[in-house]
Amino acid sequence: MCHHHGPDHHEEHGHRHETAVGHLTGASGEEVAECPVMPGNMVIKTETEAAGLSRDNAGQRYWLCCATCGALFDADPTTYAHAG
Repeated sequence: MCHHHGPDHHEEHGHRHETAVGHLTGASGEEVAECPVMPGNMVIKTETEAAGLSRDNAGQRYWLCCATCGALFDADPTTYAHAG
């Protein structure tokens, strides 16, 4: 669980991911990543990059599930950056 926001974090900014998970079933493990800010939220890497929600830190790329997670990652990347 993240220290900065509770489990309803995405409800607070009007963004939910349950519907997005359905289209991940056809994606391979190479195409899918987990958001480091909201563990459990899976994203398709190419869609995330197209939306500007990927970040590079210390030679590692991270894919984020939403703009709020992007802002949190940008504010303190060392909190969320970890070896994949």
